Amino acid sequence: MTIFPDGRFVDERPYVSEMGAEARDADLDASNTVLMLRRFRKHKLAMVSALFLLLSYLMLPVAGFISPYTPNERLEDFLYHPPQMVRLFHEGEFIGPYVYRTEAQMNLEEFAWEYVPETSKPVKLNFFCEGGEYKLAGLIRSNTHLFCASDGSTVFLWGSDRLGRDVFSRILYGAQLSLTVGLVGITVSFVIGIVLGSIAGYFGGFLDWIINRVIEILRSLPELPLWLALSAAVPSHWGPVSVFFIISIILGILDWPGLARAVRSKFLSLREEEFVRAAEMMGAKPARVIRRHLLPNFLSHLIASATLSIPAMILGETALSFLGLGLRAPAVSWGVMLNDAQNLASIEIYPWTAIPMLPIVIVVLAFNFFGDGLRDALDPNRS
Repeated sequence: MTIFPDGRFVDERPYVSEMGAEARDADLDASNTVLMLRRFRKHKLAMVSALFLLLSYLMLPVAGFISPYTPNERLEDFLYHPPQMVRLFHEGEFIGPYVYRTEAQMNLEEFAWEYVPETSKPVKLNFFCEGGEYKLAGLIRSNTHLFCASDGSTVFLWGSDRLGRDVFSRILYGAQLSLTVGLVGITVSFVIGIVLGSIAGYFGGFLDWIINRVIEILRSLPELPLWLALSAAVPSHWGPVSVFFIISIILGILDWPGLARAVRSKFLSLREEEFVRAAEMMGAKPARVIRRHLLPNFLSHLIASATLSIPAMILGETALSFLGLGLRAPAVSWGVMLNDAQNLASIEIYPWTAIPMLPIVIVVLAFNFFGDGLRDALDPNRS
């Protein structure tokens, strides 16, 4: 209530109640997608994770442009070079981004290379410069890189490995395989899991019994040894692309039982509902009933399950490549890079060679946070 100096007053409660009623009406009129987005925006950590994952996948086609080097480009004079800091000011004067030129020296006490920076010689970074050739989005040939060091110097943002290859560039190129293997694997897993789970849950009977026995057999097998056995069967002379697709299919084939069981249990409860019976009485075929009536009621769980299954695929590829049974050189993935860093003595002396494990941890956590937020937003029983 507002009281004016002349004694007049205005009761604002009707306006407040009207605003509340309008807000409630707006919520009632909003579509399910709008309501889902509103609930998802309340999950701040999921929002940040979704933005990070979106930027990560948008970066994949242009990874070669962002990287200063190609993935297998070797600089033999800079083995195990430590990370170089990009600076802006030299002796109090702003000169733009630059690095210091380094000189290699052998430490005979620790038997390790040491690189002494020449602080009197700043080397400016060049932008949109020419370098090694790569393919944008795997199609367009180009040799233009976002940045590089001038005068024959180096720019190792995250150091170099035992062969003088830039770790930062290899991580960006490795993301193209490590992040894509999850998408391919989850596609295979969802196709098999949804088809077999739908058949078992809708038809029941002997088909349900057979599919359940197959699920129980696959779930009773130890996962890692089965991965190793199937991966070891891949011929060693196959190319990186062939191995990539085979590994993706293996991960997808071994991941479908959990989804199939979830689809089956949901269909068992939905197939007795009135809207399903009505569709059947109107002559709808089983494929149409499943596609148009049953799956849409289970879509929210499927979407959330997909986002939570992709990190498992990424970790599976990483584990296989780390053990030498997944992707192999010259292919570049985060697991392949960790395979090169198996020597604990080298990691103790050159700790930056273990940096490839950081994007794995960050991406897996981002997928888990994103999946949790998406599951809460798609569940109408949650506020």
